[in-house]
Amino acid sequence: MQNIMMINEHKAIIQYDPELSLFRGEFVGLNGGADFYGDSITALQNEGEQSLQIFLDVCQENGIEPYKSFSGKFMTRIPSELHEQVSTVATSHGMSLNQWVADTLANAIDNEGMA
Repeated sequence: MQNIMMINEHKAIIQYDPELSLFRGEFVGLNGGADFYGDSITALQNEGEQSLQIFLDVCQENGIEPYKSFSGKFMTRIPSELHEQVSTVATSHGMSLNQWVADTLANAIDNEGMA
C-alpha cells in the first residue's frame, strides 16, 4: 500500500525513491501533474504546499479547471462466473447489483482509512 499525505486538504500519494534517496509526493484528483520531493516529512510537507500553490496559480492564470471531474460511472470487466456470484450475493441482500458494488467499494475505502 502507498501512503497518503494530506496537504491543504488535498491528498497526495507518497513513495520513497531509492535512486534519489528522497520521498516523492504526487497529488491525486488534480487535472494535471503536481509532484514534489523531500528528504523528511517536514520537507515533503513544505515542498508539497509550494508545488500545490504553484499548480493552482498556473491553473488560475490560464483559466484551467484544476480538479478532475468524475461522472460517477465506470465500467469494469469481470469473469462471467464472478458476475453471477456478485449478482446472487446482491440479490440475497435485497440490493441491486449497483448498490451492492457501491457499498462494497465504500467499505473497502473505509478499511483503507481513506474516508
